[in-house]
Amino acid sequence: MSKSRLFNVDAIILRRTGYGEADRLLTVFTADRGKLRLIAKGIRKTKSRKSGHLELFMHSNMQIAEGRNWGIITQADTVEAFRPLREDLDRISQGYYLAELVDQFTEDNDPSYPIFELLALTLARLSDGSPGEQFLAVRYFELHLLRLAGYQPQLHFCLACNKPLQAEENYFHAADGGTLCPDCGEPRAQARRLPLGTLKVLRFLQTRPWSEAAKLQLTAKTQTGIEQLLLDYITHILERKLKSVDFLKKLQKQRLINNS
Repeated sequence: MSKSRLFNVDAIILRRTGYGEADRLLTVFTADRGKLRLIAKGIRKTKSRKSGHLELFMHSNMQIAEGRNWGIITQADTVEAFRPLREDLDRISQGYYLAELVDQFTEDNDPSYPIFELLALTLARLSDGSPGEQFLAVRYFELHLLRLAGYQPQLHFCLACNKPLQAEENYFHAADGGTLCPDCGEPRAQARRLPLGTLKVLRFLQTRPWSEAAKLQLTAKTQTGIEQLLLDYITHILERKLKSVDFLKKLQKQRLINNS
């Protein structure tokens, strides 16, 4: 095979499915080629040398041979395994969520190094962080992925009258893509109340570096409000429910039962 048909990529594995008796199809996000669909031949055989380098959410360096339908992974080496993430059910469920978001918000062969970097950093934060840091890392990821994908919610001005928001309860309207003042939001169908504390946290996560965002201490009520607001907004943009969210909700429900 000629060298011109070979290329190397740094990639994070978003999804994988069995193919045939011994192969796997992988969806990966790469630093310089965007999202790719690749085939790993023979990876399900017990003697495969590549299998340990191509686990879900791994950051790997891959050598790819151009194929007719999919690129073929000829060699793989682990850059970062994020092992703790895959050894804990809470962490791995969040990993599935991040991977599904990237898969849904990106197109094949459309490179975005900032999205790749954001995903890699967030997987590291999920892998190493405390439960509180994990929550903040996912919300930080959501807001900054929305920005990079062109869907950043407006959180400083009323989208209807363009006036700066005051320090009071305002409204959030997913279809409009952001906030409304009380006068414009109250009569608007499907506009949800936005407590001042929730708005402040959203603004902080949207505008401050992670080193500052990671220090936030949130009440359970504020966490729930932020999580649901962002999920509703993302669901509206994608026009579909995310499969990983159902898994997360089942996990949270089971945790409540176990702790009761």
